Amino acid sequence: MQNNALNTETNTKNSELVLVTGGSGFIGAHCILQLLEKGYKVRTTLRSISRKDEVISMLKEGGSIRTDALSFVVADLLSDEGWAEALKGCKYVLHVASPFPSKLPKKESELIIPAVEGTLRVLRFAHDASVKRVVVTSSFAAIGYGQDPSEKPLSETNWTDPDNKNITAYVKSKTLAERAAWNFIEKEGGSMELSVVNPVGVLGPILGKDISTSIQIVKYLIDGAIPGCPHLSFGFVDVRDVADLHIRAMTNPKAKSERFLAVAGECLTMQEVAFLLKKHLGEAGKRIPTRTLPNWIVRLVALIDPSIAQIIPELDEIKITTNEKARNVLGWTPRSNEEAIISTAESLIKLGLVRGSGNFKKSA
Repeated sequence: MQNNALNTETNTKNSELVLVTGGSGFIGAHCILQLLEKGYKVRTTLRSISRKDEVISMLKEGGSIRTDALSFVVADLLSDEGWAEALKGCKYVLHVASPFPSKLPKKESELIIPAVEGTLRVLRFAHDASVKRVVVTSSFAAIGYGQDPSEKPLSETNWTDPDNKNITAYVKSKTLAERAAWNFIEKEGGSMELSVVNPVGVLGPILGKDISTSIQIVKYLIDGAIPGCPHLSFGFVDVRDVADLHIRAMTNPKAKSERFLAVAGECLTMQEVAFLLKKHLGEAGKRIPTRTLPNWIVRLVALIDPSIAQIIPELDEIKITTNEKARNVLGWTPRSNEEAIISTAESLIKLGLVRGSGNFKKSA
């Protein structure tokens, strides 16, 4: 029988083993990077071992010198194969893997089934392996949608209504997956502990050429791929702070049975993001549009571009959030929106992922 694991963790100091699901993803790679820096041994799951070298390259881009403390297991969220092997000997699990599409799926089940079944699969195998605590990467999507407007900041006490007809398949998938996780812990978890991290739009330095959906916002602006800025507002958080919050939630006793909203500060409009980028990038920002687009134009474009259709419910929406719980309970101190946005842009330029980036020079 073929062994799905490729070990490179020999000859390292004896340390606790952490499983990170979805190690080739944006958040997953940064979680691995910080865990290795803190002396943990890390195992990560990939749907295909062909991405192993890509992950190692991403970690080296991030400055890691401990890739010998990392091992890989092939495992898919929709199959039991590989998960027992992945969880063997692990004290902690960071369940980061989850689909996040660039366009609306034809059927919402294409997102919901992997999100819910995958989360439950990881929890069941973690329970069987006597894992101490699982940290699930949920989303602000599970907090801030399908509710009546309120002047109170949205926090960890809020839940998205999955039955609201105006929410997208992605929002519904994250809500149902997190609900399923809490229900599992209550009914079948035994002594295993659960914590949840709920990030808003995740930006920050990318480590490879596989761009997440959140990063596309910055790329579109730098590329001048859109003629103007829709009336959209975003909450942002730096991926390095999201990874840090995962590790704090993994080890801090006060994080048991708690969820934590990961947001850097106040929402920014897309136009504010555009002005910020243009100010800092000099020649690299020459294509960035700063005028606003009327809603009727955005709705018209959405009729022919499925990737635009999912932002229609967000037009003119402003969601007030708070990171007070993460700060007070876990001592979390996130970077500013500005640092998250600019580091995203600089990494896109460095890796040659925006138009004409080889000719760009950053402004002084």
